[in-house]
Amino acid sequence: MSWLRSLKHTARSGLTVERRRLEPAVALRGAAGLALVVGASLTLLGPTAAVSSAFGAYQAAIATFQRSWRPRPVLALASGASLAVSTFLGYLVGAHSPFFLLLLAAWTFASGLAWAVGPTAGIIASSNVAIMLVTVTLPTDLAAAAGHAAMIAVGGIVQAALIVLVPVRRWGAQRDALADALAAEADYARRLRHDPRAPFDPEPLMTARLAAAVTPREARRRPAQLHGTRGVAERIRPVLASLADPALGVPDEGPERDRVRELLGAAASVLDAAARAIRHGVAVDIPAPAEAALRTPDTGAILSGPAYRAATRLTALLKDVVETAAGTGGDGAEPLLRPTLPRLVPLALRTMRTECGRRDSPVFRHAVRVSAVAAAGYLLAKTLPLGHGYWAPMASVMVMRPDFSQTYSRAVARFGGTLVGVALATGIVRLTHPGTALSAALAVLCAFLMYLLMRTGYAAASACVSAYVVFLLGMGGLRWTQTVPDRVLLTLLGGLLAMVSYALYPAWETPRLRTRLADWLAACGRYAAAVVTRYADPAAPADEVRRALLATRAARLAWQEAHDRATHEPVRHRGLSRAAADEAAHAVSQLGRIAMLMEAHVPERGATPVPAAAAYAGALRRATERGAKAVRERRVPDWAEVEQALAEWDGEGVPDRVVRKGAGLLLRSLDDFSEALTAPAPPMSVKDTAPERP
Repeated sequence: MSWLRSLKHTARSGLTVERRRLEPAVALRGAAGLALVVGASLTLLGPTAAVSSAFGAYQAAIATFQRSWRPRPVLALASGASLAVSTFLGYLVGAHSPFFLLLLAAWTFASGLAWAVGPTAGIIASSNVAIMLVTVTLPTDLAAAAGHAAMIAVGGIVQAALIVLVPVRRWGAQRDALADALAAEADYARRLRHDPRAPFDPEPLMTARLAAAVTPREARRRPAQLHGTRGVAERIRPVLASLADPALGVPDEGPERDRVRELLGAAASVLDAAARAIRHGVAVDIPAPAEAALRTPDTGAILSGPAYRAATRLTALLKDVVETAAGTGGDGAEPLLRPTLPRLVPLALRTMRTECGRRDSPVFRHAVRVSAVAAAGYLLAKTLPLGHGYWAPMASVMVMRPDFSQTYSRAVARFGGTLVGVALATGIVRLTHPGTALSAALAVLCAFLMYLLMRTGYAAASACVSAYVVFLLGMGGLRWTQTVPDRVLLTLLGGLLAMVSYALYPAWETPRLRTRLADWLAACGRYAAAVVTRYADPAAPADEVRRALLATRAARLAWQEAHDRATHEPVRHRGLSRAAADEAAHAVSQLGRIAMLMEAHVPERGATPVPAAAAYAGALRRATERGAKAVRERRVPDWAEVEQALAEWDGEGVPDRVVRKGAGLLLRSLDDFSEALTAPAPPMSVKDTAPERP
């Protein structure tokens, strides 16, 4: 994609306002906490202290809106405390001294590395740096700086206390994640009725797994509906696919296919009912037709073999889903434990230190970019005949992200939102000439609108933030003529610096597509080999299959994110065309899908072993590892070892046709992968386009 098209796309996406479900109760709670802090500070300590405390409460509320499965009070406290420390350290070195520039560079570099821990940590760290640039200009002496830092921390404490005292849907995010996973499987079951090979995006299941991780204390307090349902839901997906797929199930047409469609429709209805019950915390209400379809004894007379086995397992799993969703059952599995926040700190520091050693990683490059841009913006703004020079680096820090598309789209959205917000706030100020109290009320109103609309797009959020800052600083005594023109110009400067920095020191995803594709291929190969091994040794533990499946999902997600980012980058796919990348990705997806179908029919303990499956699994594992290495080196993989293992398997009787037929389908997917990489237009390479066949 050319630079012009990339810029056009990012500008359009940045200014787009999305239709999302709003959460007015949560937004009102955050605004109420801000109003309490501002009102108390104005009454007791004066306007200047109110401004700093308002920033603390405002940022703490924003932290609670981030996509995190940790308790919201913890996020508010962590945000308020870290912002207080940042502000105090900034004042200690002096807001106008060379030491502050060094602190700013080091602090922004650390905030850039925080993205390695996760997006929530990255956003909170970036926001702390941006707000620190404003708050360090407020105190006048050391005692005042300590007081301002304390007021910022109090803002976080107030927001955390409100979350505890005025809860809005306790465990609501976890309920939504699990309900979304069940609803996605219900939609999948309906699509399978018409397309037996319909694709399924595992991201809802991955999100549900992340949401299910709890600390030991949370595990004791978690609602009964959130126990066990996710594990049962994950086992349903391969059974649904196996029941519908003609390769391992029933023919495309006929009475067997009609019965399968009826079962899939009933499963979708049951899954939707369970999703509604979990989302709203109500009883499970299963439609009568769906219940009748699952209980009818005709299934055994119509279906046979693998199809009947899949139908029987599906009915049992759906029963488990209903019981666990109603809070009356459970699979007895140990909860997924995550470290507490104090134990997470050393893990986060270790992760950030690891990123420092990976000089080509997107996170490290982002840290270098944001550090350099913040320092350059601060110096450049100080040389210009404008006040409030901190707005330029603040805008840069807020818009910069580790990838190209988000950085450019947010820069455009920031400037567009700033123009709208400043224009509206300026008009209101000129018409009403608000005093301190009215300015505070208008600032709280803008914060409420920001909390309400922040998920609809960055442009809308930026407009609310710009108006909020105008009213807040007006409360502190600054006239709009002192802030508005400077803010617009310096925001534009900060956005331009952020965009130029990515062009000069990029972290493109396009050159990494081969590595992501190779990682996905290797992960799918290990997963398929682990499944086939279970047929060779039915008594083997299932832990290896489960770990391989989770690794496959992670590799697929990494590929998808890289592919989506690369689609809008102004960089060519060197050695791998977009068409070849799409076809190869489809082949790898089919490889994982066939392994999933085979997993649905893994034999029980005590079943007859299939010794030849062990040889095939070993060949598959070794070949996919070598194939992944070939992809990274721009060569086409060779599957001769897998072909030989499959040919040697032909003479042996197999008690279940699923494993032998599935092995052939796995090889076909691998061949499709190699064919995709040999696409003639555009060529991969003159030397390396021919497949390595003996």
